[in-house]
Amino acid sequence: MAATQTEEGLTNGRRRVTLAEIAAAANLSLATVSKVLNGRTDVSAATRSKVEALLHEHGYLRRNSGSGTAQMVEVVFHELESEWAIEIIRGVERVAREFNLSVLLTESGDRHTPGPGWIDGVLRRRPLGVVLVFSTLTEASKQKLRSRGVNFVVVDPAGQPDPDVASIGSANWSGGFAAAQHLIDLGHTRIGMISGPEDMLCSVARGDGYRSALERSGIPYNPDLVRVGDFHVAGGQQCAESLLSMAEPPTAIFAGSDLQACGVYEAARLLGRRVPEDLSVVGYDDLRLARWVGPPLTTIRQPLTEMAETAVRLLLRMSEELDPTLSSQRVDLATSLVVRESTRPPQAGA
Repeated sequence: MAATQTEEGLTNGRRRVTLAEIAAAANLSLATVSKVLNGRTDVSAATRSKVEALLHEHGYLRRNSGSGTAQMVEVVFHELESEWAIEIIRGVERVAREFNLSVLLTESGDRHTPGPGWIDGVLRRRPLGVVLVFSTLTEASKQKLRSRGVNFVVVDPAGQPDPDVASIGSANWSGGFAAAQHLIDLGHTRIGMISGPEDMLCSVARGDGYRSALERSGIPYNPDLVRVGDFHVAGGQQCAESLLSMAEPPTAIFAGSDLQACGVYEAARLLGRRVPEDLSVVGYDDLRLARWVGPPLTTIRQPLTEMAETAVRLLLRMSEELDPTLSSQRVDLATSLVVRESTRPPQAGA
């Protein structure tokens, strides 16, 4: 093709296709096709749809050479209110500083997918890569990002990651198992659990680990001792109040997040229960607040900062290496039990 054609895409091992060829096939000007490629809004919906279809049909993949691409990483959350999000941001910032990258934070959509308007914005911004927290992407959104050379990685995916999406998670089943086993080793047999949302993979895995530890120790699993929370303080308090108001309340509670564990503390205070004398509590995440609550919280350390660091380093590798396997990597980092002062053996006769 002529050297003067400035936009070329790699087409899965075949020869490069140019935007001029896409424009000719669409019977549109090169400028119009370029507007679509760059997420400009001054293009009709019909024209945008036509060009996107041709980009997909020809497998157009823009080179990610750094030219015209912002040296920026975009992090997409569905909410930015908790310390959990701060741990993720801290990990992204560490790697960004190392490589002189800017960081853009975006709040969009829900825990399953960003809002519909986000994709047009990111195409205009053209960051080096995108870190999606919890969320995954529709097939159309994945194609749009890939055709523009914008790589993406999901951190702690809400559901089973698509096989063609890179994701960074942690050993949630092992974490749930370790939390319950710690309480079992202390002598507790009536152990409550407050899980996270049922539509999130991490919640299900932690619950499965909890159940496996009970059954492995010969303690029957009792669904009456399980409540479904939302990973927030208020939800943890509500669930704990329900558990502690039972005719035979649990002597220990495994909360599926540190924030929910804080809610358990508040419920115990309101109901006149002492932690850990009357109730042992285990959290999950090991946020910084875990060591400062009273008493300091025994918890499962989820390496949130390291997960975010790993995601950004993977994005950098994607931008530098022509290795298609990087876009489908799945990495699970280890979790670990951190014992503090919120757990102890149950009182005699409990």
